[in-house]
Amino acid sequence: MTLIDRYAVFGHPIKHSKSPRIHRLFAEQTAQSLEYTAKDVPAEQFQAAVATFFTEGGKGLNCTVPLKELAWNYADHKTERAQLSKAVNTLALQPDGSILGDNTDGIGLVTDLTANYRIALSGIRILLLGAGGASRGIILPILEQSPQTLVIANRTVDKAVKLAAEFHGKGPIAGCGFDDLNDRQFDLILNATSASLSGQLPPLPSGLLAENGNCYDLAYGNEPTAFVRWGLENHAAKSLDGLGMLVEQAAEAFFIWRGVRPKTRPVIEMLNSERRL
Repeated sequence: MTLIDRYAVFGHPIKHSKSPRIHRLFAEQTAQSLEYTAKDVPAEQFQAAVATFFTEGGKGLNCTVPLKELAWNYADHKTERAQLSKAVNTLALQPDGSILGDNTDGIGLVTDLTANYRIALSGIRILLLGAGGASRGIILPILEQSPQTLVIANRTVDKAVKLAAEFHGKGPIAGCGFDDLNDRQFDLILNATSASLSGQLPPLPSGLLAENGNCYDLAYGNEPTAFVRWGLENHAAKSLDGLGMLVEQAAEAFFIWRGVRPKTRPVIEMLNSERRL
């Protein structure tokens, strides 16, 4: 009897996760035999649930809110991007039985921007809204694209400054408050706060987006988020949400686990068409 390799996503809540479907589509497309499920795991049960999963033959896990920092602590080894972000969204069983931790969020974002939307990041001015966990996971992959500058803006100024300092030496990065954005312009504005899903926005000054600039919300929904609408109202060349990032970060995790890189475009197009129904 052949045992099917098992993978899963842990989170809390997890009911509406698209990850099982995305990975099933990847498996069908690449002729990989695997099972991928979703499990609701509160933070206090994380350690035991992960240990049980791998003990019972699991090969890899995705971890989402609020488990990424706990996954970072759980991993025996970490990639550089995971080490710096202090958050892990992908755990992979290694041949020696150890667990590798990686963070595929940043490469997912960069791939969506550069490959799917042809938005070059080299030499441009980038503004990142928010200094929380979502920001942490994307900073190093962005800096590796050699932007002219990456500015982190946050309501609590000290938090933005401290986060920028953690990536000192990796590229041109600085932290500031929203009041410090007056009279500045950026070619790309990334929203890493969760506020726009509930219709809220940071206090963004007018004129912040440069001519032909782009906006990207890491969050996504069936309807345009408040930040995506803000981008359109401020004449962004493109104002996008994070559905493509979701698929691209999943593809990177799939590659880490299986050594096969799936085609993401048909999956993104399918998910996009469904939310327009």
